Amino acid sequence: MDPSSRIEGDINGTDERSRWQEDELDEAALALLDEDSRYFLHQSMSTPCLNVVERAEGIYIFDSQGRKYMDFHGNSVHQIGYGNRELIEALKDQLDSLSFVPRRYTSQVSVDAARKLVQLTGGELSRVLFTPGGSLSIGLALKLARVATGRHKVVSMWDSFHGAGLDAISVGGERVFREGMGPLMPGTEHVMPYNSYRCIFGHCESCGLKCLDYLDYVLEREGEVGAVLLEPIRATDVQVPPASYFERLRQVCDRHGALLIFDEVPTAFGRTGKFFVYQNYAVTPDILVLGKGIGGGIVPISAVLAKESLNVAGSASLGHYTHEKSALGCRAVLETIGYIERHRLLEHVGNMERVIASELSRLHAAHDCVGDVRFAGMLFAIELVKDRMTKEKAVAEAERVLYACLRRGLSFKVSGGSVLTLGPPLVASEEQLRGAIGIVEESIFEVMQ
Repeated sequence: MDPSSRIEGDINGTDERSRWQEDELDEAALALLDEDSRYFLHQSMSTPCLNVVERAEGIYIFDSQGRKYMDFHGNSVHQIGYGNRELIEALKDQLDSLSFVPRRYTSQVSVDAARKLVQLTGGELSRVLFTPGGSLSIGLALKLARVATGRHKVVSMWDSFHGAGLDAISVGGERVFREGMGPLMPGTEHVMPYNSYRCIFGHCESCGLKCLDYLDYVLEREGEVGAVLLEPIRATDVQVPPASYFERLRQVCDRHGALLIFDEVPTAFGRTGKFFVYQNYAVTPDILVLGKGIGGGIVPISAVLAKESLNVAGSASLGHYTHEKSALGCRAVLETIGYIERHRLLEHVGNMERVIASELSRLHAAHDCVGDVRFAGMLFAIELVKDRMTKEKAVAEAERVLYACLRRGLSFKVSGGSVLTLGPPLVASEEQLRGAIGIVEESIFEVMQ
C-alpha cells in the first residue's frame, strides 16, 4: 500500500494528528508521549499514541491536563462504564479470597461464570472455555471446528477483524493487519461481506443476497470447509444484516456441513439490546466467541461457547492457557452480567436505540455529506461522502471531523476511511447521547459545510 494512502484509521502519524497535538497538548504531555514512543515498539493504530490518559470514570476519559472526553470508542470494553465501583469492589473481594486458579484445577467462581453464560443462551450453547483474549479464542474456535468436522478449511469475510494473532489475521480480512506478513495460515478463503451501502452486487433488498449466493458457490467449489466465520454485526463500520441474511446463511452452512462461528467479541454483552447479537435473530451459531466487554473493562478475559454436540475434543488441547479459568476474570464476567441485569441496561439500550435512530435520521436529512447512517442498539455509524450520487469517500474530511470532535470533548474512531463509528458505554444517558451527536453535527458543519 502506498504510504500516502494511509489514513487515521491505519496509522498514527497523520498531519491532522500532529496539528491537533501541537495545538491541544502541553509540554509535559508531549514529553511523555515522546518517552512512550521511545520504549514501546511502534505499530499501526497504537504507538505512537494520541494523548495521555490520567483517569477514566463512567463514560469519560480524562487527560493529563484535566480535560474530559466522552469516550464513544473504548475499544468496546466499557459497557458498564469506566471505574465501575460495583465491579471494583467485587474484584477486591476476589483478590482477597482467590486470586489465581492453577490449570488442572477449578473453582466455584469459574463454574459459576460458565454456568451463567450457558444460562444466558437458554442452554443452546452449553459448553464453555475461557481464554485471556479474543484473538486466542478465535484460534480455539478454529481448532475446535477442525477436530469436530475433520476439515481444516474455513471461509471468512473480507473487511472482517478477528484479532491480531497470525491465525486471527489469516481469517481476518483487513489489509492493514495482513499486509507484509508473508505466508498466512493455509486453508483460509474469503468472500464478499454484507455491506448495505457499498455492496458490489447491488442493494440488498433487490439483489436477493447475492453475497450468500457467492458463499454457497465457494463452499460448493472449495469442498471440505469445516466452518464459516463472521461477525454477525461488523463493529468497525457497523454493518447490520437483515434477519433474512442469517436465515439463508444458516441454510447454506448446513447444506455444506460447515459449522457457523459468530465472532461477537466487540458486540456482545448488551450492545445491541440483547446479551448476544445472535439473539436478535432466529439463528443460533454452532460456536460463539466473546471478549472485550465481558471483563467489565478491567480484566482481560474471553470465552468460547459451543453446542453440546461439539464436546468432542477431550484428547486435544484446544486452549491450554495459564489463565484458562481465571478466578479474577470469571468474577469480572459474573459481576458485569449482574450489573447489566440489576440496572436493566438491556431495556435502556432499547430506549436509547430509538433516540439514536431519530437523531441519525435527522442528521442524514440535514446534511448531504452524510451518505449513510447505520445503527444497532448503542452502536452506530455515520458515513461521510463527498457526493451522495457517486458515494466518493470523504476521507480527509472525516479525519478533520474526528479532531474537531476531540476539541469539543468527544472521542470515537474512524473506520474504512470515512465512517465515524461510535460505541458509547451502555450507561450513557439520553442527554449525553444527544450531546455527543450534537458535537458530531457541529463538527461536520465546521469541516464540510
